[in-house]
This record gives sequence, structure tokens and C-alpha cells, in this order.
Amino acid sequence: MTKKTILITGAGSGFGKGAAIGMAKNGHDIIATVHVSSQVTPLREEVKALGLQDRIRVERLDLTDPYDVKQAIGWDFDVLWNNAGMGEAGPVWEIPIDLVRKNYEVNVFLPWVLTQGVVQRWVREGKSQGKKVVFTSSMGGLFTPANWGTYVSTKHALESFAEALQQELAAYGVKVQTINPGAYYTGYNETMADNPFRWLDDEKHFTKRADLRKGFDDFFATPEGRMDPQEMIDRMIEIVPADEGKFRNVVPKAIEDMLKAHQLQAWDNQI
Repeated sequence: MTKKTILITGAGSGFGKGAAIGMAKNGHDIIATVHVSSQVTPLREEVKALGLQDRIRVERLDLTDPYDVKQAIGWDFDVLWNNAGMGEAGPVWEIPIDLVRKNYEVNVFLPWVLTQGVVQRWVREGKSQGKKVVFTSSMGGLFTPANWGTYVSTKHALESFAEALQQELAAYGVKVQTINPGAYYTGYNETMADNPFRWLDDEKHFTKRADLRKGFDDFFATPEGRMDPQEMIDRMIEIVPADEGKFRNVVPKAIEDMLKAHQLQAWDNQI
């Protein structure tokens, strides 16, 4: 594997932060971007404490800020890793539509503005050969459990965009991959599960708060709901800079097997 310069969105915590540090330790140069300014200095200090300040450059990249995005498109890097995201949970038949739109804006539309700008620049400047775009999707990009439909539908959309992008950019030498984590215990899913309770009202909605909370709590109490994120981080450290590999990367293997079985069963699903 050759040395890469990798831009990561959403590197302030969780998978992005862990993989940024791991890839830097492996000799890659990292542009670790965070959503808000208050995350910049603490991450820079942590990077310095680890002795990685020559490998990891920390920058703010607020995808809602067109000036941030324009600046990032102009940076020089080999791999764009679209990792930033957020999630809205709750029953899709009752969730406020403005929250659905917001989830699509953050998870699909804004990353696509950045992606289009980056890949068009690579092609326009004749620098596309050997470049790569990676998307953090989800196990939810390949199936839809009840009460998670809004979030996972954004990941379904990313899967479709990524599959089209792979075909469209093949002639230009740009490689495309998705990474599909299971429900690793980073705090991301747990925070997402709290979101419906800011709007769900027992006096207005059919879905009861206590029932929804119990469903979430029961899932997070299972081993599948509390997997050690270091397993996923270790795989991301391998996948993101790699010159070769699979288009879709589901981790762990047990979740990959479950998703394959689910997709086969979908053909026999009855109304």
C-alpha cells in the first residue's frame, strides 16, 4: 500500500477520530476535519500529545458552510472519506417531515456537494488516476428495521449514489467504496435513539414513548447492540487507504451474513 493523504469528515469522535489516529500511525497523512470550531483545538492538542502533529492536520469543515466546503475542495489529497453524519429515529409514519429533510441534507445532499466538487476537480486537473472516494454507510444501508427508517433510508440513498459513482468514474481511475458498520458502541446510535423523544407526544402520537424507549433499550442491551468499536476502527484503518478491496465492506462478518440472508428473504416477503 502506498502512502496516502486522506481527508476525513466527521473526525472529531468515534470511527473517524480512531481511524485517523490509526492511519497516521501507519504512515499516512491525514486531514482530520471536524464539524464545529470548538472541536479543533482539543483534537490538535490530542494529536500533539500522541506525537502525530506531522501526520494529522486538524481543520474545521462544516458541510453547511459553503466557504468551508470550497476551501476543502481545493486541498490536495488522495482519498475523500465521507464519514460525517447524523440520524433521526422513530416511526416513519409519525416523524415530522422537516426532520426527515434535515437528515437527508446532512447525510446525503451536503456530502454530495463536497464529493462532486472534489471528483470534478480531480478530473478537470487530470489528477483522477489512483484517487478514491469512501462513504461510511451502515448495516442499515442494506436493510430497514422498524423505527430506524429515516436514518437508514439516507444510507440506502448513499449506497445507490456510491454504486452509480463507481461505474461513472471507472474510466477516470477513481475508486469508490462503502463501509457498512454494525451497531458498534460509539454513542452515535444511542444518541440517535434519544432524538424521537424531543417530538414524540403521548397525547398526539399513536406510538407511545415508553414502548419506543423499551424497544431501543432492549436492542442496546444485546451483544449485537454494544459491539466494541475498535474492531470496526481496525478494519477502517485497513480499508480506507487500500489500493484494492471490495466495493462494499460490512463488519462484522456475522452482520454481513445476516444482511445477505435478509436480502434473499426479501424476495419471498408477503404483504
